[in-house]
Amino acid sequence: MELRHLRYFAAVAETCHFGQAADQLLVAQPALSYAIRQLEDELGVTLFNRTTRQVSLTAAGEFLKGEVARILTGVEDAERGVRRIAAGRSGLLRVGLTGTAAFSHLPRLARVLRQELPGVAMEIQADMLTPLQCEQLRAGALDVGVLRPPAVGDDIEMRTIDVEPLVLAVSADHRLVAEPVVSLADLRSEPFVAYASRDSAVNDAVMRNCKRAGFVPHREHSAPGTAVLLALVAAGFGVAVLPASVRALPLQGIVFRDLTDGGSIELALAWRRGGDNPVVDAVVTVLSSVFEPVGHEELI
Repeated sequence: MELRHLRYFAAVAETCHFGQAADQLLVAQPALSYAIRQLEDELGVTLFNRTTRQVSLTAAGEFLKGEVARILTGVEDAERGVRRIAAGRSGLLRVGLTGTAAFSHLPRLARVLRQELPGVAMEIQADMLTPLQCEQLRAGALDVGVLRPPAVGDDIEMRTIDVEPLVLAVSADHRLVAEPVVSLADLRSEPFVAYASRDSAVNDAVMRNCKRAGFVPHREHSAPGTAVLLALVAAGFGVAVLPASVRALPLQGIVFRDLTDGGSIELALAWRRGGDNPVVDAVVTVLSSVFEPVGHEELI
């Protein structure tokens, strides 16, 4: 049973007129009549009562009319779905986010994608450090990462979507709360709370900037993630220097202060080079046009 025959049958069943159906289909009437006879022969039934004055559906034809309408609707839906997937407008996007990006950038990212690519479903994994994201992008376990450059290893493409200043987090009863602005030199004798991972881009940025200020920060405590790190700061175990997006995670007992010389850190959209997922291409295009960093934009 050919799809063409079903479309021909649907047109005749709707009009009950071979001439009108032929005009709609842009085919010759004899060819249409022949195709309907082929369909009837294949099914072994008569679908139309034909007289010189009128054409009407038989009981079998009435039943087939409903079934063909359902079949053709399904075919059209399938065609649209395939085209949407091929264009990157539909599918599943697995996203990884590092540290504070889940608090500051995920809400906007999700809103933009729901608006621009409503057929794309998202699966979110948060608080993932850059090396793990790069590893999972390379393995195909993630489609897109929101991470802190530089990328670890080869085959990862990145586009900077934000450049954040680093800020100071202290407990609410800390001596520096009284200062509206703080310099890194003011932290020389302070115990620090940092991320536990050796691969933390934030730790590396803090270390570089403190050395530039003339001292090596003393790490008193380490934390596996941002929420625990801030809880340790709130408890008075030390100070922390973090991306400004941490302010999106309010926590009782924490006060943030700007740093005059704290430097900045980039946030980037990352994906596997040479991937063949059209959803990733569509998402990168959409997000790159929405998230415009203050500073340079770089494609690696």
